[in-house]
Amino acid sequence: MTTTVIAWIVEGTWPATVDAVRDRAPRDAEVVLLHVPDPDVPGAAHAAFAGLLGRGRPERDPGIPVEREATEQGERLLAEAAGRLGRPCARVQRTGRVERVVVAAAEGAGLLVLARDGDRTRLGPHSLGPHSRFIVDHAPCPVLLVWPGEAPGTDTMPPPPVHGRHGPGPGPGPGPGPDHPPPPPPLG
Repeated sequence: MTTTVIAWIVEGTWPATVDAVRDRAPRDAEVVLLHVPDPDVPGAAHAAFAGLLGRGRPERDPGIPVEREATEQGERLLAEAAGRLGRPCARVQRTGRVERVVVAAAEGAGLLVLARDGDRTRLGPHSLGPHSRFIVDHAPCPVLLVWPGEAPGTDTMPPPPVHGRHGPGPGPGPGPGPDHPPPPPPLG
């Protein structure tokens, strides 16, 4: 059975995703390059036309050419990604809520590859944007999460919590007191 590898292609981070697939996916894997245009920009143009400009002729809706441009940009991005990959692949562009479309596309896949798209200056949860966070949390298959560029050093991690400031720190937990009686003596 052939493994399917889904590579989520996103403007700005796609080269790292493609490189990870090229370097780590099995040679016999079926590779699918997936692009999902963000519907927010065309949606805002449609809303402005309908709300601010009133009801006019549909052919004057500025959201239509914005959608068309987003689709064309996605096709160009997928073509560039396929060229960089340098091996046979399927190019798929879907529309809808980005994070949900990517999760649905990963159903039944052997691997989903995506790049961090948040704060790239430090390690931690903020290195994932909202779409990526949702995808990582809900992916129905293994995920390979890559850094686009050099990963920050471990010195960028936040310090551990200090006891009393952010809850209990490392250790055995609360000691004896009115709410926590001492443990019973050992049997023996």
